[in-house]
Amino acid sequence: MGALLKKNWKKDVETVRLDKLLANMGYGTRKEVKKLCKSGAVKVDGEPVKDSSIHVNPDTQEVEIYGEIIQYREFVYLMMNKPQGVISATEDLVEETVVDLLDPEFYTFDVFPVGRLDKDTEGLLLLTNDGKLAHELLSPKKHVPKRYFARIEGRVTEADGAAFRAGVTLDDGYKTLPAELTILSQGSVSEIELVIYEGKYHQVKRMFEAVGKKVVYLKRIAMGALQLDEALEPGEYRELTEAEVELLREKV
Repeated sequence: MGALLKKNWKKDVETVRLDKLLANMGYGTRKEVKKLCKSGAVKVDGEPVKDSSIHVNPDTQEVEIYGEIIQYREFVYLMMNKPQGVISATEDLVEETVVDLLDPEFYTFDVFPVGRLDKDTEGLLLLTNDGKLAHELLSPKKHVPKRYFARIEGRVTEADGAAFRAGVTLDDGYKTLPAELTILSQGSVSEIELVIYEGKYHQVKRMFEAVGKKVVYLKRIAMGALQLDEALEPGEYRELTEAEVELLREKV
C-alpha cells in the first residue's frame, strides 16, 4: 500500500494509538509497527517517534513513514458485483466468501457485507467497516428499497403485480410489505424488476413461490440510491466515490 492515501470521507475522530492507526492502514501488525517506530522510520509532526503506543489525532497531526505523509482512512466502502457460487460472509471453513475476493490491502479494515445475497444470486453488494451506516441501511424501520432483476419460470401477469402491491403471504405466514413489480417481458420465461422494502430470508424467491412461480435467475441492481456499476464484471469491485457515500448517508 502506498504511503500517500486519499482521505476516505471520514467523520472527525479523536486520538488513536499510533500502532493501531498504522496497523489499520496496512503497515503490518502492531508488533511490526513497533519495530518500525524503533527504527526511526515513523515521525509525528516532523519528530521521530520511538513509542508506538502514543496517541495521535489524525485530523490535526501529520504522520510520516520513511518521509512520506500518510492520511488516516477510518472507513472503506466497496461496491461488489457479487458472482454466483460465493457466499455473503466474512469467513467460512468450506465455502468461498465475498471477502476472499478482496485484495489483501483491505483485510486490515475488517470489512463485512451489508446484508446478504444468496449463494446463487448475483449483483450489488456493499462491503464496509462502517457499522453505523450498515445498521442504518439494514434497519427494518428504514425500509431501504432494494431493486432486483429476475427471470421467472412462467408467465408473469398484472395479477402478480397487484398481489405484490398488496403484499403476499409467504410460506411461514408472514405478509410482506407492498412491493413494486415491473414486467419487462412475458413468456415461458418472463423478465421482471422488483423493488422490495425489507430483506427476509430468500424473500424474492419466496414471493414468487407464493404466486405459483419460480425464480431461475436473480440479480440485485440497486440498494437505496446506490446503483450497481454495470462496468463491474461478476467478482469485481471498486471503492465508492465520495458522492456515492454521501448519497447513501443522506437516504438513511
